[in-house]
Amino acid sequence: MIKVAIVGAGFMGDTHASAYSKMESASLVAICDQNVEKGVQLAEKFHCRHYADFDEMVKDCEMDLVDICLPTFLHERFAVRAANAGKHIICEKPVTLNVESLDRMIDAAEKNHVTMYVGQVVRFWPEYVEAKRLLDKGVLGEIKSYYAARLSEHPAWSEWYRKAENSGGGLLDLHLHDIDYACYLFGKPEKVYATGKKNEYGSWNHVSSMLTFSNGVSTTIEGILEMPEGYPFTMQLRIAGSKKAFEYIMKAGKNLEDVASAGRAAYVYGDGESKKLPIQEDDAYTIELQHFVNCIDSGKPSEVLNMQQVREVLCTIRALHQSLEEGREIVVSYS
Repeated sequence: MIKVAIVGAGFMGDTHASAYSKMESASLVAICDQNVEKGVQLAEKFHCRHYADFDEMVKDCEMDLVDICLPTFLHERFAVRAANAGKHIICEKPVTLNVESLDRMIDAAEKNHVTMYVGQVVRFWPEYVEAKRLLDKGVLGEIKSYYAARLSEHPAWSEWYRKAENSGGGLLDLHLHDIDYACYLFGKPEKVYATGKKNEYGSWNHVSSMLTFSNGVSTTIEGILEMPEGYPFTMQLRIAGSKKAFEYIMKAGKNLEDVASAGRAAYVYGDGESKKLPIQEDDAYTIELQHFVNCIDSGKPSEVLNMQQVREVLCTIRALHQSLEEGREIVVSYS
């Protein structure tokens, strides 16, 4: 049984707590948040202890795993503290704000012989899992066109989220999902080009990216974090091959807070017909966290996500940011 402590009692902390409550192989033992009211409320909801101080929690409470659901600019600080305390780590995406910060997190985990995973959840989203399966089996044929989009109102959780120095803005927080998935399918991009618009705080919240991979595949990916108020959270994936095409569209409630009522469907087109895929719409966060818990419990590495891949994605985001700022194509550096 893996004993888990969650740091951060916001929306994602609640989401992760709910996932752990469904598992037989994990036990949620603590919630840590300096906001006592929110922390106590979440701890009571899931029948565990609340701590306002991280060091006190680590000293006082027995745990195997620290799950970090804090604002992005705090991730490194608490991941390093968790590693130094000898605890395994799951960190919500985006893992941190830059590659240098991530390298410090990876180094701390390696020095302390603990495992670290990052919640890049689209790799576990049922429809995206099916798209990869079809691609890997050759059902789609040679890839001719690839398009992905993620469109959202700006989250109203807190003002910290609007500033690039805190959240990374739409480029890092939203667009990263689809960049990560393209890298999951095709490997490391060789070069990238992006156009977009900043908000008043310097965040790139309207982004259109083109990634070119060594196998010749080119992807077009759109990410918007400032859709007009009332626009439903939208995810779209279209992969057109020489044999068949896969398409998935989801329109959910505001800021993805009501996935259960979302309209979502995946189709395969080809041979003169369309087929709606019978995909079980399980909660991707639960699938993801159960997978990570199983890996930690067994001591076997994940076959879906590792920290080298997380780093490569962050290097790609860094190159996209450079392209946005300089208005030119960038060769991706992984050093």
